[in-house]
Formats: sequence, C-alpha cells, structure tokens
Amino acid sequence: MLPKKISALLIAFLCSTLGLNLNAATLRDPTKPGYSSGKSTSVKSTVNNSLVLNSIVNKGSSAYAVINNQIFTLGESVKGVKIVHIGKDSVSLADGRKLTLFQSITDFKGL
Repeated sequence: MLPKKISALLIAFLCSTLGLNLNAATLRDPTKPGYSSGKSTSVKSTVNNSLVLNSIVNKGSSAYAVINNQIFTLGESVKGVKIVHIGKDSVSLADGRKLTLFQSITDFKGL
C-alpha cells in the first residue's frame, strides 16, 4: 500500500513539474525584440558624410582645422576627401565643398 502511495505521489509530482516547465517554455522573454512576420530583414547602416568645422588654429605658417572633433592639417584627408586650403574661417576640400565656421552671435558687422 505504501509503495503505491509513494509512486502515485511521485507521478503526481513529476506531472506537475513537467506541466510547470511547459508553461514556462511558452512565456516570452521581455528583453527579446518583437516577433517578426517571418521575413528576414537586414539593418542598413547609413554612412554619415556630414562634416562639421569646429575650429581653425593658425600658428605662424602652420594651420590646423578641427573637423568633427579631430585635428587635421593641410593635405590630410577627412573621410576620404583631401583638405586643399585652410583659411581664417573656412576649409576647402578637394571635392569642392567649403566648410565654414559658425558665426558667433556676439560678432557684429559694421560696428
């Protein structure tokens, strides 16, 4: 009688444990990205080719341009484009672009 009770309890315990495991397997991980429609989508990375002239430093015969927070000199390339001229407030690139400094609000012309 006792072995039948133990085996019945053991079977009930195993069934309930397996049932809980099956329920846990159907739960969705909240940190996992959403379900897709089955299509494979690829994320395209866009290359940002925008250049921002942060500052220009002229020291004697040397000139330095800070573009996208990196220091460049005349003849160096920024994002594959050669710097052909560094002026007082602008930088000219080999592809025809001209980067200019942002005019400060405190700069007044004609005063």
